[in-house]
Amino acid sequence: MHILIASSEVVPFAKTGGLADVAGALPGALARMGHRVSVVTPYYRRTREGGFPVKPAGVDLRVPVGGQVLPGRVLRGAMPGSKATVYFVDAPELYDRAELYGIPKGDYADNATRFIFFSRAVLELARTLRPAPDVIHANDWQSGLVPVYLKSLYRDVRAAGEGTGCLFTVHNLAYGGLFWHYDMELTGLPWMLFNWRQLEFHGKLGLLKGGLVFADSINTVSPRYAEEIQTEEFGCGLEGVLAERKADLFGVINGIDYSHWSPEKDKLLPARYSAGKLAGKARCKAALQKLYGLPARKDVPLVGLVGRLAEQKGVDILTEALGGELLERDLQFVLLGTGNAKYHALLEKLGKKYPKKAGIRIAFDNKIAHLIEAGSDMFLMPSRYEPCGLNQLISLRYGTVPVVRATGGLADTITDATADPKEGNGFSFEPYTAEALADAVTRALALYSDKRAWRRLVLRGMKQDWSWDRSAREYVALYERCATRARSGSARLAPVPAKPKRKAAKPKSSAAAGVRKSRARTSRGAAKRKRRRS
Repeated sequence: MHILIASSEVVPFAKTGGLADVAGALPGALARMGHRVSVVTPYYRRTREGGFPVKPAGVDLRVPVGGQVLPGRVLRGAMPGSKATVYFVDAPELYDRAELYGIPKGDYADNATRFIFFSRAVLELARTLRPAPDVIHANDWQSGLVPVYLKSLYRDVRAAGEGTGCLFTVHNLAYGGLFWHYDMELTGLPWMLFNWRQLEFHGKLGLLKGGLVFADSINTVSPRYAEEIQTEEFGCGLEGVLAERKADLFGVINGIDYSHWSPEKDKLLPARYSAGKLAGKARCKAALQKLYGLPARKDVPLVGLVGRLAEQKGVDILTEALGGELLERDLQFVLLGTGNAKYHALLEKLGKKYPKKAGIRIAFDNKIAHLIEAGSDMFLMPSRYEPCGLNQLISLRYGTVPVVRATGGLADTITDATADPKEGNGFSFEPYTAEALADAVTRALALYSDKRAWRRLVLRGMKQDWSWDRSAREYVALYERCATRARSGSARLAPVPAKPKRKAAKPKSSAAAGVRKSRARTSRGAAKRKRRRS
């Protein structure tokens, strides 16, 4: 099978979050299974500066975006450590920037243009590949229009009767890719698609919604999250769309790339170790205590956390629990992360109040992140919601017991050891409260005092398989489902009349003209008010 994966970020070329980890690891696992895998991603400045070897792929791009035809080209490279091919969409005007999506003050104003261009470039590339892709795997809002284009303007990617299927993966539904409704003109799609059942979302253009509506199958990154996003609490206003597509919605747990995340091979650790030889973990703990200026105690339970400091990650109940009772216990706590300035201040205050118990670093450092995973006894993930989560899976491999809130992928991967002593691999809690978090930590501390029981729990987690090879098999089943639907003619198609008699909701002017008219109306209104006042 030929699989084309479209992602706006891919490790090791560019990364802001978990999407890049998935897009970087899944292709290698698929290639090991014997599939032909191609990956397409923008050629960002940081990718170019990374020095990755590339060469022209012989594909020049002239992509219509609104009233313009934007130029670009496709470069070709290799995915490190695998047989997968990576294609870079090179358009310096759009992607040669300091960051991927925006600067601290906000998103780039032309993100609609940037990723409409990217989605069409994916299909322009697909037209040139031989054999043509059996399936295109689009990810998140940045490639949300890929399924729409594939089922409308680009139905000719394969010969008649040999349609290309499309899988759309939602990594985090909270990011919907919402833009001004006049940006619909940039897509080149007929305005009849701008309606509440297809591309319109509360008056805006919804790129992620397009992927949900037009893909042959949809998946999220855990079965529990696939259920949660069909509810009002987690559906972000799209729960109706997802409930309607329930038969085509699946959950596949992300995997871990054990070539990067494994204590036996980790070159960033001061000592390596395995389930059979745990001595190196104690050395990592000592190194972590020294790094954070904490007393070098072998007996004290050391609790770690690495992550984004935001409410989604449960930092509000974390700070409450730490300040309320946890740091009064005989334990140590280390944190690495950045995020909301409010939480920066609260955590730094706790660090100063408990200098012998709490080590706080408001930063991110990959080497320290590896050391926290290896040197901690427990790892906290009190998330309000978590589509999948990777740190709990990494922690299991490193013999660090996860303490998590039972939501999304955390609920799918962590079994509470109090409720199930024989099969448990961590500790979990459900109510989103500081008290419930503190109770889960208290239960973990109680078991920690029983060294034999704790060792059994640690080894059970280290021996579990959360590799990408396991996840890749589930993705292949979804790819085959999508390809079968496309070949059978049952794929979802968008109506694309050549010259529609009535262009529903289409404004008579261009987007720019719409802005001018809006400003003109405002100016005329202001002039009338001024005359009335005089």
